[in-house]
Formats: sequence, C-alpha cells, structure tokens
Amino acid sequence: MADTKIILDGLCFAEGPRWHDNKLYFSDMHADTVYALESSGKLSAIVKLDNDQPSGLGWLPDGRLLIVSMTERKVLAYDGSTLKELANLSGLASYHCNDMVTDSRGRSYVGNFGFNLHKGSTFKKTEMIMVESNGNSRIVAEELAFPNGTVITPDGHTLIVAETMAERLTAFDIESDGSLTHRRLWAKLDGAIPD
Repeated sequence: MADTKIILDGLCFAEGPRWHDNKLYFSDMHADTVYALESSGKLSAIVKLDNDQPSGLGWLPDGRLLIVSMTERKVLAYDGSTLKELANLSGLASYHCNDMVTDSRGRSYVGNFGFNLHKGSTFKKTEMIMVESNGNSRIVAEELAFPNGTVITPDGHTLIVAETMAERLTAFDIESDGSLTHRRLWAKLDGAIPD
C-alpha cells in the first residue's frame, strides 16, 4: 500500500480542481476563494469573490483565469489584478452554475444544477452552455442529469462530462465551431455518483 500524506487541510469545500503552470488550482466554494497549491504544500489565495461561490476554473489563451460564479450564474475573468464579468449566463442556465472546462481556443463549457438541489426541489435535467472567449454564449447540449466534472481529451476533439444524477460519463464530439455532437455513453458507473 502506498504511503499517503496530507499536504493541505482546513478547507471549507474544495471544488473544480485544474492543474496549470505546475500548480493545482481549485475553488474553495464556501470560503468564496480560488487558491493555487504547489507540490511543496505552499498555498496561495489567488482571488476572493464578493459574496458568491466560485466553482469551475479555466484559462483563456491570453492567460486570464476564468471562474464560474455559481449563484450569480456568470463566468468571470481575472487578469491578476482585476475581476470582470466575461459572460452572464442567467438567461441560459436553469439554476446555479457549477463546473467548467476550457479548451485551447478559450471556449468554456459550463454546467449547472438544473434545479434547487439544497431545497429538495424536484430533479430536472438541464443544459450545458458554451462561452466563447469574447463572452458570447449559447446552449450546446440539453437534457443532462446534473453536468459536472467536465474534461476535454488531450487531442481536443472530445468532451466528457459526468452526469452526476445519472451515474454515467457522457461524451460528445467537439465541432470546429464549438458545438457538441454525437452524444454517447462513455462509461456507466452503477452505484457511483461521478463528479
């Protein structure tokens, strides 16, 4: 059995991990803060949101950090000193936004809850939204069961999303315009809740 070592504790709710520039970036949702963790264990607070929970993270080709603002249903861009709204998804997202993945061209794919999970509302399938690097946004997939934990394969051609409430990973082809096509089962995870 491999030895394990805790390098960080005391977090409120870590979410949306992404490896970038030899650091692990993540959102501590309930602390409203995005952090970067070095392999040495050194933790740096990158940016704190004002009264909103950060979730999914990504980077634009120009180096700006993208952050999903969950309850505001926005994607924010952070240039190292200023946090600005890139896209307001409140007219597209059925409920609070969550995880996100950004491709090499700066297109971000954002999931959302679809329903009020914490108040016991009836489950409802939802959409995935693509946000272009200029902030233009549109729905690119529908009828997803809580899209979460999204990745893009190394070749940049396939998006895989965890459908948390359906116990499966679903794959799409990414078209040249960013559209998602050829929806298919990537893996069935009976009894698991993927993220």
